[in-house]
Amino acid sequence: MAKYVSINEALALVKDGDYIVTGLGSAEGREFMTNLHTIADKVKNVMVSNCLPMGAYEFMVNPAYKDTFRTEGWFYTPALRKAHANGNISFIFNHLHLASFKRLCYRKPDVYVGIASMPDKHGYVSLSLSNTYEMAMIKEAKTVILEINPNAPRTFGDVQLHLNDVDYVVEVDYPMPEIADAEPNEKDLIIGRTIAGMINDGDCIQLGIGGIPNAVAASLMDKKDLGVHTEMLTSGMVKLAKAGVITGKNKQTHKGKMVAAFAMGTKELYDYIDDNPAVCIMDGAYVNDPHVISQNDNQVSINSTIEVDLFGQCCSESIGHVQFSGTGGQADTAIGAQKSKNGKSIIALYSTAMVKNKVTGERTETSKIVPLLKQGAAVSLSRNDIDWLVTEYGAVCLRGTAMEERAKLIISVAHPDFREQLTKDAIALGIIAG
Repeated sequence: MAKYVSINEALALVKDGDYIVTGLGSAEGREFMTNLHTIADKVKNVMVSNCLPMGAYEFMVNPAYKDTFRTEGWFYTPALRKAHANGNISFIFNHLHLASFKRLCYRKPDVYVGIASMPDKHGYVSLSLSNTYEMAMIKEAKTVILEINPNAPRTFGDVQLHLNDVDYVVEVDYPMPEIADAEPNEKDLIIGRTIAGMINDGDCIQLGIGGIPNAVAASLMDKKDLGVHTEMLTSGMVKLAKAGVITGKNKQTHKGKMVAAFAMGTKELYDYIDDNPAVCIMDGAYVNDPHVISQNDNQVSINSTIEVDLFGQCCSESIGHVQFSGTGGQADTAIGAQKSKNGKSIIALYSTAMVKNKVTGERTETSKIVPLLKQGAAVSLSRNDIDWLVTEYGAVCLRGTAMEERAKLIISVAHPDFREQLTKDAIALGIIAG
């Protein structure tokens, strides 16, 4: 019981110059992060690393604390995007499967804080909703603080930790943060049906979150014996599992198991994974390793992007040079799927977006398929690694194509209103022969 402390006692452990790492998304130490700003007058030069933070925490977003706390994140959310203007927020470049390894090469944490399930009769807790990098950080941290929560699902995989290996425990009782299922729009449904038509019975899938992935999941209800090896376990996958669509019986690794690095979604998802041995939350360095991914035959990776150019370069995380989200596991899963026997990688996007004119303030329809990416845009998936491209106007396979043929294929799934100009631009750039 000496390990059990109040949140104020836990915060008092932070010292000048400390480096704090918290869990990803719903696995972050919410109580600790919510109150971290209260010690701003007692410490200085504190660094915090997070990934997909669920809260707009005062220490991050309030400019009053920018000289005390600095945040470096693996994946931006709206709160981090907004706080970036304060000058104390920065992005950590990463592929997800190497996120912990490369960060630890740079710096080891002084403090790790995250959530865990309640201890079992043997003294073990589960890290619950994520092991993307959490266990790797715990092993290297000087001080480990866990917020144990009766609402945190007890999950299986390699997320079990004995209280002997934890320095301090804070008892909390807040609900797990939820992400509501995005309601698919007409474009989502068209793209979802197209992608579902590319998935066969027995395939192993990886899905993300949002309207398009939800539409894909909803369109898979007539499939049989799908498997799951995914970075993120979603509510859509749970619905498929409950319906008997996902069985994992044809997987080559972890047969019959749904494997993920983290889970995020609705209470239905959290209730399903609680104490469920069919779900394995495993180290992101393992789950997202392209070699590991490839060991399942018929692996299908489905990701979205912000913008794609006529070379096939995908910018999925920035708008020009401005960081918007993160690389995450897009390259990991896309490359791993293509290394899989009969596997395929699918990149999906709307053909257009309504973009605000900086001069007039009006929104105009703009093509998301462009001749060249915006200046400074991050190339999340290189032109060498793109496979299938899908919009509401169809699907094209770019694997093995040369520059001119590829450009023509990409233009063929652009919005019809922009195809002529894209062709002219491609000729002017020497991508297509005039």
